[in-house]
Amino acid sequence: MGRKYGFSFSWKRALGISAAKGKLSRKLGFPLTRSGRQRKVGHALGCLVAVFAWCLASFGFAFTIILKLIFRNR
Repeated sequence: MGRKYGFSFSWKRALGISAAKGKLSRKLGFPLTRSGRQRKVGHALGCLVAVFAWCLASFGFAFTIILKLIFRNR
C-alpha cells in the first residue's frame, strides 16, 4: 500500500463504529481486536514471570537462612 498524502476518510469513524467498539471494549474489560488481546495476554504473562521470579528468589533466600539456622546448632 502506498503512502497517503493529505486527507484520508474513514467511514467507520464517521458512523461512530470505532467509538462504539472502544466504549464496549472498556466496559467489557478486554480488547476486541486481535492485536489488543495478544498484547494484553503478553503483558499478563510478563507480570506473571516477574512475580514467579520474585517468589522463587524469596523462597531460595528463606530456604538458605533456615538451613543455616538448622546446621549452625550442630
